[in-house]
Amino acid sequence: MLNLNGKNALVTGIANNRSIAWGIAQQLHEAGANLGVTYLPDDKGRFEKKVKELVEPLNPSLFLPCDVQNDAQIEELFTTIRDQWGRIDILIHCLAFAGKEELSGDFSNVSRAGFTRALDISAYSLVQLSAAAKPLMTQGGSIVTLTYLGGVRVIPNYNVMGIAKAALEMNVRYLAAELGPSGIRVNGISAGPIRTLASSAVGGILEMIHHVEEIAPLKRTVTQTEVGNAAAFLCSDLSSGITGQILYVDSGYCIMGM
Repeated sequence: MLNLNGKNALVTGIANNRSIAWGIAQQLHEAGANLGVTYLPDDKGRFEKKVKELVEPLNPSLFLPCDVQNDAQIEELFTTIRDQWGRIDILIHCLAFAGKEELSGDFSNVSRAGFTRALDISAYSLVQLSAAAKPLMTQGGSIVTLTYLGGVRVIPNYNVMGIAKAALEMNVRYLAAELGPSGIRVNGISAGPIRTLASSAVGGILEMIHHVEEIAPLKRTVTQTEVGNAAAFLCSDLSSGITGQILYVDSGYCIMGM
């Protein structure tokens, strides 16, 4: 029933085979979507090579650089999408960053530069990419981002990233209200903690995962595939009446009182 055949989907944020974005890309491909994949460019081309090799089995029709702090690169990305695809149906936003030094210790020690960078990359980028995608979503579309419980509750060491996720979740609501008349839905997935390259920067992440495994109703954390399945649902016609929502995929941990 979940069919994404004929849909053009852009997936951002794949870094390696443990990325949640990778799990989402796999499930979108499984559902029949035509994939475009972005990577974070670096001087030595390491990310490009690693991501390209990883996604090769998914046969992406577009593989392009995307540094969301580079406006010209974003413009070039969506110009290429327009020229080669004509339209975009699905945008997956899996982008977040804060310095390791900002993900442990006292929150009040965050620098102005660190605070600004975290909000820019982790929250503003959704606004930026959505604005670029809007004129190309000529048949409506679905935008999905990734958030975390640390945006609504205090999580040890999550610090400035919690502020960024709170902003991200409000972005979802404001964008949903703006883009809804164009048939574009905007939702977020609040995934439970998963062992990824990004999460490894958070102090005490392994203890956090073990805590979820003890407390969550399902007595485990979730997998990239489970998050990918939820994303595919939110990108499909099965969720046509859902927008502006945060869907928790966390084994039920968020309902518990500890």
